[in-house]
Amino acid sequence: MVREPIADAEGASRHPDEALLLRLYPSLRRFAAVVAPPEVAPDDLVHDALVLMLRRGPISSVAEPGAYLRRSMLNLASNHRRRLGRARHAADRLRPDVSAVDSYPSDLDHLGVLRPEARAVLYMQHVEGRTSESIAQVLGLSDAAVRQIATRARRELRDHIEQQEA
Repeated sequence: MVREPIADAEGASRHPDEALLLRLYPSLRRFAAVVAPPEVAPDDLVHDALVLMLRRGPISSVAEPGAYLRRSMLNLASNHRRRLGRARHAADRLRPDVSAVDSYPSDLDHLGVLRPEARAVLYMQHVEGRTSESIAQVLGLSDAAVRQIATRARRELRDHIEQQEA
């Protein structure tokens, strides 16, 4: 089905998928900044999720494109984290004296100890103000699983911060 272009506020003609993407992009970019591993630029994560989505067809063919893209980004971030973990373990076996990379202290560094899924849940709860039911719907989890992930993530953060301060 061919869709007719729509005129935006400036009068420019836009395809419906482009207008939808322009509307969704800022919130997707912020979400990607939270769940992306430090080695991956948030824009790259959004781009990779969009590429995967567009392989299936037009954006407008998906019932909830924002939720679909968020879940895709979360999966991509988790996959990247697993690949890096395997690479780090292999490097450790080859060279056991590998030293840690220097980093600059930041309050956000503490979030790096959490899995991408836990970071996503905390972000959607505390920054976007979503309920656990809406987070469950976006991430394809049960409401109870979202609450459990949030509780464990807060506990893990608290323990990590207390260890750092001790």
